[in-house]
Order: sequence, then structure tokens, then C-alpha cells
Amino acid sequence: MAKIKIEFPDGNFKEFEMQTTVKMVAASISNSLAKKAVGARFNGELVGLAHQLTTNGSIEILTKDQSAALPILWQTGAVVLGAVLSQLYPQMNFGENAATEHGFYVDTDNQAGQVAETDFEKITKEVRNLVKKALPLEEVSYDVAEALKLIGDDPYRQDLIKSKAQGNQVRAIKLGNFVDFSATAVLPNSSALKFFKILSVAGAYWKGASSNPMLQRVYGTAFFKQADLDAELERQKEAHERDHRVIGNELDLFFVDPKVGAGLPYWMPKGATIRRTIERYIIDREVADGYQHVYTPVLANLNVYKQSGHWAHYREDMFPPMDMGDGEMLELRPMNCPSHIQIYNHHIRSYRDLPLRIAELGMMHRYEKSGALTGLSRVREMTLNDGHTFVTPDQIESEFKKILQLMVSVYRDFDITDYRFRLSYRDPKNKVKYFDNDEMWEKSQKMLKAAMDDLNLDYFEAEGEAAFYGPKLDVQTKTALGGEETLSTIQLDFLLPERFDLHYVGADGQEHRPVMIHRGIVSTMERFVAYLTEMYKGAFPTWLSPQQVAVIPVNNDLHLNYAHKLTDRLVANHVRVQIDDRNEKMSYKIRQAQVNKVPYTLVVGDKEVAADQVSVRRYGEEKTQTMSLAEFEKEVLADITSYSRANEN
Repeated sequence: MAKIKIEFPDGNFKEFEMQTTVKMVAASISNSLAKKAVGARFNGELVGLAHQLTTNGSIEILTKDQSAALPILWQTGAVVLGAVLSQLYPQMNFGENAATEHGFYVDTDNQAGQVAETDFEKITKEVRNLVKKALPLEEVSYDVAEALKLIGDDPYRQDLIKSKAQGNQVRAIKLGNFVDFSATAVLPNSSALKFFKILSVAGAYWKGASSNPMLQRVYGTAFFKQADLDAELERQKEAHERDHRVIGNELDLFFVDPKVGAGLPYWMPKGATIRRTIERYIIDREVADGYQHVYTPVLANLNVYKQSGHWAHYREDMFPPMDMGDGEMLELRPMNCPSHIQIYNHHIRSYRDLPLRIAELGMMHRYEKSGALTGLSRVREMTLNDGHTFVTPDQIESEFKKILQLMVSVYRDFDITDYRFRLSYRDPKNKVKYFDNDEMWEKSQKMLKAAMDDLNLDYFEAEGEAAFYGPKLDVQTKTALGGEETLSTIQLDFLLPERFDLHYVGADGQEHRPVMIHRGIVSTMERFVAYLTEMYKGAFPTWLSPQQVAVIPVNNDLHLNYAHKLTDRLVANHVRVQIDDRNEKMSYKIRQAQVNKVPYTLVVGDKEVAADQVSVRRYGEEKTQTMSLAEFEKEVLADITSYSRANEN
């Protein structure tokens, strides 16, 4: 039989017979490894123990004490859950299933009725029965015609079979009478699924397209140890408590109503106050840093985006053009850069004008799929804290440093501390996504790397994460839920100045090409507010809080006039304060102020009126403190002006 050559993580090679299984490879190393193994990563792809190796490649054997093995357990969980659902709901059709970051899901379509949360216990009981039976999960291969006949009139699995077929064959995982065409790497049998939990159900469009049928997505998770499952459930509880959609509803910050527009958030007064505070802050910081703020239209001629390259590279993420009936095609802008290029090009520019820093809170539109929309973090209309600097080549490093210093300073004011720098390069093999100019890419990537090295900053490099027109520095922040996302970015661009034929007149009187630096300091207003809401868990620092002070008179008849007096004084100093004069018990009103996460609650009664004082309760504290109105006024103003940094109050 033919031989194949397998490379191990230590760099050693070994020959095996063709069709050797992953388990046989593990056993060739040691019997103990074969017993602990749950699968492998072969040429970068996850495979099960029964998978037969038919080509040369590199292999890493995975055991259940490695987090990298969890997706194999989760794919197993998806198949087992699918098998149980097919038993309990014989008319059910099955779409895709997949391992996620923390578990798995199964997409289903049951015309007779959907899975309800009250069914979770019944489903879990049947999963446990399958676990006890330790039924085998077999890797099988079918003729396409045979597979189509096997699954009957299930339209989704028919589609999966046709899309996944290789020639006349299609791979599948078989568990009893259930056949799954999504999973690729599973455990040998169902016995390992001891620590399992159904989490939730939600809607999901087939293949993520709103034009397709809405399916029901059943989420679950599983771990090899009960302690790990318990830790995950605790993490998910914390995630729910921090979810900006949950907090946004509780604090009445924003809402999205699919009936009037999916992915189009409505900002309620409190949410609008937070957003407006951020906008005023960032504009003031940018103006102080030499930026000139502009307003540009949200519509432009489609030809502008063809010239920039956005139409070629991002067409699927852009809204359909609007035919104005006279030959003009208008497009909702997906990016602001062409607009700022028009600002630059409106005048003849001299080297004395550079760096020219243009900034805008620019509204953009992206044609996000309905299934991808999430609260404020994934929307179809967004306002980007955008900026573009036009520089001479010898100004690149100093301007890059200036932008980075502004970015770090802004992070300090928002108390963002957990982040790292990523240099994002192109994938040189991808000639479709990235503009095909090797010289430009090599030059700009080396320049960006040299700037980071000169600044002596730590960073990691990522191929395939660049913008289509140039490399970039991404600031990767840790979210409150343990994930990572790009919050800020600085991008070098030699391409668009070329495409739009930008010039400046140099000291030599000749025309020269500027370099364009794209940068976003605090992302979009939507995503940034979502990020901060989860980071602060809704307890915004005083300077950002939509209501900074709640005033509660003990008795409206006796103390309301004094409450208005101190409120007027605070409002005159731009403090956001409200009087709670409802006909409710004082204890209830104090509790409500805490529920609404108001930083300061002031209670005023006979003693406070007589002495021109206030009784102060800070958010999250049980004790109150009595101080003069002047003392409190000084404290709250210092809290606001210091961006609520306690050590500066």
C-alpha cells in the first residue's frame, strides 16, 4: 500500500500507510496518548479519531485537556442534539450546525411547532439517554443520489448535500438513523457528552440571508468536566448582565424595531445624552489636536466609489444604488474617505498646508445581513469618528506618532486599559481582496512597521487583516465579555491619492503626491457606546452618565422648593440632575436611583434645608454622607472635569 509522510509538532517526520486513522497515529506515539486523544488538527483542519489520512501533512494530536479539542466536543454535541430532535420531532428539517466560540448550535425548521424553553428538560433527558448508550458516531461517505434519497424532502439538507459534494460523493456523520452533513470532526461515540446544557433558542435566516426562510437556532454547550461547564454558565450569566442590549433596555438608552427598520437604532434621551457627550468630547480633543471638522453628504455619485475601489471590493456590503432617472446613480456612502478627498481636492494645496487634518462624525451605511445585526454593535446605519490626514512622505512617522498619542490619551479618559496593537498586513496571495501592487504594499508595510519599532511599542502581526488599499495599525481591545475587537485604527494609504490624482505643490514648485492616513479613534458612536455600556455594566462614570444626580425631597410640601433651588444651581453648572417628586415612598425612590445607576443621590429633608446641606449617597454604596451644598457642588464638578478618575478628584 502507498505511503504518506506525516510531520509532528516537534519537526520530526514519520511514514504511515495510506488510510491510516488519526487514532493509529496517536497509538504509534504511545498507548497513553491514544487513550487520551479525542481528535487532531491535520493540515490546520480539525479531524476526528476515525478520520483516514490520505495525503502528506502535519498533524497535532489533541487531548481533552486542551481547549483546542473543545470544538470537536461541540460538533459532537450538535450531532447528538440533532439526533435527539429528529426523534422527538419527526417532521423536523435540519439546516446547518456548527461549533461556536463557546458551544454549538443546530438550525431547525419544524412546521408542526418550534422548540420551546419548556422542552429543554425533555430534550436534555433524551441526550443523557444517548450518552448512556454510548452510540457510535460514524464517518461515512454516500453517493449524492443515495444521500438525497436518504434524507427525503428536507430542503436544507438537500442543499447541504449539493453544496458539500465532492464529485459524486458527500461526507457525513451518522448517529443511529440520523445523518448530519455539517459536522466534520466528532468524537467516536456519544458517551463523552456528559456535561451538556441547552442554552437558548433564537431565529436565524437560512445561510444568513434575509431573503431565505427563518429557521429556529437551538444553542447548546458542553465540556469534558463539570467544573468547566459551571464556569462557562457563570460566564454566560455575567455576559447576559453586561449585554448592552439588556442594559440598554433596562436603562432606556436605545431600541431597534425590525418593523420600522432592522439595524437602525433609535436613541432615547438617555442614550442620546451619552452619545452627545462622547461626540462633544472627541470633537474638542480633535480640534485641539489640529483637526478641521467638516460635514459631508451621506450620498454620492456611484462613480466616486468605483474610482475609490469600494464598489469593486465592498459591493456586497453596500446598499443598491438609487437611479435618479436622469442617468445619475446615487449611493449611500459605506466609507467617508472619498468625501474627505473631495475636501482636499477643492483647493490647490501647498506643502505649507500639510499635514492637513480633516475629521468628521460621518454617517455611513452598510448592507449588513439581518442575521448579523446585533443591538448597537452591528447596525446598518452608523456614525464613524473618522479622520484623514494628508501628509508629505517625510511627515508620515511624526503624524503617525501624533495620532497614536491622541488615541492613548483618549483611552485613558475612558479608562480603557486592556488593549494591544496589531499590525495588519495584506495576504499577498489574495489578488481579489487587495489591490495588486507589490511595490506599494512592501513599501507601506515596512514604513508602518518601522514607525512602531521607532516608537518602541509591542505589537503582533496579522496577515490578511489589512484594508484593500493599505496596511494598518489596529488597536485590539478586550471586551468586558472576554472577546477582542478592533476599537481604533490607523491606516497608511498610497493608493487613493494615486486614484484620485491628488497633488500638493512642493518647496521646489513642482507637484508631488501626498500620502493619506486614515484613522478612527473611538470607532462608530454605535459600537463605542455598546462597548462602554458592557465595560461599565451600565454604571457610567459621572462625566458620561445620562443622569448625574438624583434629588429626592423627603416631603414635597416642605422640601420641594429647596430641591429646586439646589437643582437650579447644579444645572447652571451643566450638571445633569433631576428631581424625583413622585408620590412614592422615599426608600423606593432611593432604590430606583440605584437601579438606574445614578452616580449621586441627594436626599433633602428638614435638617438639610435648615443647614443648606445635602445628604449624599453614591452609587453602589449603602452609607450616606452629609455635606454642604457648596462642598457637594465642588465634588461633583471635579468628578466630571477629571473624567471621573478617582485619584484626580
